[in-house]
Amino acid sequence: MDKLKMQSLDVVGSNIKEIQQLFPNCVTERLGKDGKPELAIDFEKLQAELSNEIIGEGEERYQFTWPDKRAANRLANTPTTMTLRPCREESVDFDHTQNLYIEGDNLDVLKALRETYLGKVKMIYIDPPYNTGNDFVYNDDFAQSRGEFEETSGLFDEEGNQTIDPMQRNTESNGRFHTDWLNMIYPRLKVARDLLSDDGVIFISIDDNEVENLKKICNEVFGERNCQGIISYVRKTSGKQDSSNFMKSTEYIMCYSKSEKWECQPIIAGEHVLDRYNKVDENGNKFRETDLRKTGNADRRVDRPLMYYPFYYNPTNNDLQVRNNEDLQLEQNGYIKILPIKPDGSDGRWRWGIDNAQTHMEFLVARLMPKYKDQNKYTIYEKDYIDKKGEVRTVKEHTSWDRTEFNSDNAMMEFKKLGFSNQLFPFPKVSALVKHMCYLADTQNSIVLDFFSGSATTAHAVMQLNAEDGGNRKFIMVQLPEKTDEKSEAYKAGYKNICEIGKERIRRAGKKIKEDNKDKEGIEKLDTGFRVLKLDSSNMEDVYYTPQEFTMQSLFNENVKADRTGEDLLFQVMLDLGIELSAKIETQQIAGKTVYLVDDNYLVACFDRDVTEVTITEIAKLHPIYFVMRDASAANDNVIDNFEQLFEAYSKDTVRKIL
Repeated sequence: MDKLKMQSLDVVGSNIKEIQQLFPNCVTERLGKDGKPELAIDFEKLQAELSNEIIGEGEERYQFTWPDKRAANRLANTPTTMTLRPCREESVDFDHTQNLYIEGDNLDVLKALRETYLGKVKMIYIDPPYNTGNDFVYNDDFAQSRGEFEETSGLFDEEGNQTIDPMQRNTESNGRFHTDWLNMIYPRLKVARDLLSDDGVIFISIDDNEVENLKKICNEVFGERNCQGIISYVRKTSGKQDSSNFMKSTEYIMCYSKSEKWECQPIIAGEHVLDRYNKVDENGNKFRETDLRKTGNADRRVDRPLMYYPFYYNPTNNDLQVRNNEDLQLEQNGYIKILPIKPDGSDGRWRWGIDNAQTHMEFLVARLMPKYKDQNKYTIYEKDYIDKKGEVRTVKEHTSWDRTEFNSDNAMMEFKKLGFSNQLFPFPKVSALVKHMCYLADTQNSIVLDFFSGSATTAHAVMQLNAEDGGNRKFIMVQLPEKTDEKSEAYKAGYKNICEIGKERIRRAGKKIKEDNKDKEGIEKLDTGFRVLKLDSSNMEDVYYTPQEFTMQSLFNENVKADRTGEDLLFQVMLDLGIELSAKIETQQIAGKTVYLVDDNYLVACFDRDVTEVTITEIAKLHPIYFVMRDASAANDNVIDNFEQLFEAYSKDTVRKIL
C-alpha cells in the first residue's frame, strides 16, 4: 500500500513535471537544502528553447512589481500540511447539506482546497480589506518558513488549538502601506484562480484606495484580455461626509473571467428599453424599427464587400425586393434602388448578409430617411420585435449600477430584519448585490466561493436565489476567526469572533427564507444547512512527513496526534484524494469497527485499531474505489500478510492507501 502525502498540492513540483514533459532536456537534478536529490529547472536551457533573444538583467521592460513580490509568489506555490477539521456541533444539517463554512486563514484554506476543487468553482465573490488605513491586512511573514510562522504568530496555542488571527492593522503611516496590501492579496488571487472553472468568473469589491493596483494584479493573474469590466455602483446615496472635498458615494466591482469561455448572462430589459418598442403590427405584436445599415466600427463597404448589395422599392404598391447585383429592369418599372450609403456619401454596408435578407424579407421595410425626405432618399429598416421566438427581450448589463436595492442602507435594513443590531457588523453587503452577480455568472447548478465572507452575505444570497429560481447553487464561505473587540456590541452580544456572526446569519437567513416561501412547492428541500470546518495543523505528527529526521525508536510511536478523531482523519484523507468536502458520509459497524463510507463507497476508510481479517474482507466486498486505513490499524501480522490477498480476491481494482 502507498502512503498518503497528507499535504496540499505542490505547485512547483507539478509545474516542473509539466515542463519535463515538454522540454526534458531542461530538467536536471540537484541536491536540495535537505541534502537529498531533487528535480530542478535549467533556466538557461529553457530560455534557449523559448526565445532566440533573452531579456538581459537591468533591461527596460513593462512590469508591475513591489517589495517582496517574489516571496509572495513563492508563498502562493508553497504547499501546506494544514488540514480542515469538521465541527458537527456548530453545523446545520451536517449529514445532508452541500454547503461549507470554513474558519481559518484563507490562504491556507485555499491551498488545502486547491486539489479537491481545482477547476470546479463557477463564481468567486470577495470583499477584501480596502486598505483604507483603518482596516486589517493579513500578516504573511516572508522571512519565516510556514512552520515557523505557525509557531510564532500566535495562531495556535501549545495544544495546537487556533487562538488569535494573524492580522495587523495597516495604517497610512506604515512605510509599506501599499506593499503589505499587495503581498496579502496577490498570493490569494493566484491560488483562487486555480479553483475557477474554465467558464468561471471572479467579482472583487474595492474602493479607490487600491483600485489601480488591484487591476494591475488581476491583469497579471487572470490576463488583461479576461478583464470583463470594472463596475461602479452607488454604495451610499448620501456619500461619505468625512471624505475630503467630495462626498464619495461609489465603489467598484472588478470582474475577471478565467478564460474567454465565460459569457455574462443578459438581463431582462427594463421599461426604459421596452418603451422604445412603440409600433404594433396587425397581430398586436410590439416592435421597433432599426436601421439595417451598419454603423460604428467596420461599417464601410471595403470592410465587408459581400454585405453591400441593392434593395428595390416600389412606393406605389409598397413592394420591396433584394438583389445580388443591380437590376435595370426593376428601375425602369418604377422601383427605387436603395444602397447602404453613409451620411458623408461614401459606400457603407448592411448589417445582414444577402441570404439573411432574402430569408427574412417580412421583417424589412423601406422608409424615407428623415433628413433627406425632400431628396426622396430611402433606407431599409428592420422590424425588431420585443418578443422573438417566444423569448423575453434581454439586453447586456451596464457597468454602472445606481440601484436602490444595492446600497448600504438596504444592507443594514436586511441585517436588522434578521434580528441583528445595526452596530453588530460594520458595512455588510446587501444580498441583492451578490445575488445579481450570481445571476450574471450563470451559477444555476454551480459552486459559489467567498473567501472573505465576513457576515456571510454571499451565503444568504445563494440561498435566496435558489429559493427564487429553483437553482442548486452551493456555497463555500471562508473567514478568518478575527476576534471582536471586547468593547464592541458584537462581543457584548456573545459573538467572540466574526465567524460566529457569519454562521448565525446563515442560520437566521435560511430559516427566514423558508418561512417567507412556505407556500412555494418544494421549498422544504431548499438546502439552508452548512458543514463547519476549521483550519488546524495537520492530524499527523512531524515524524509522518520527515521520518529521516527521527530516531528508530520514535518511528514506532503513534504518527497521529492524540487529540484527533476518526472524522478528523477522514476529512484530511478526502482533501488528499480530491473528494469534495460536501460529499455524503455514512458510517457502519463492521466486525465491531467504525467504517466510513464516502460518496457511495467511492472512499471507504477505517481508522480503528485491532482491525481483523473479517473487517478487511467485508470492506473489500464493498468494492470501493479507494480504501484507507492507519498503518497501525492491523490487529496482528497475519492481517498485514493477508491484506493484499484479500483485496485481490474480492476487489482487486481498489486503490489501497495507508497513513
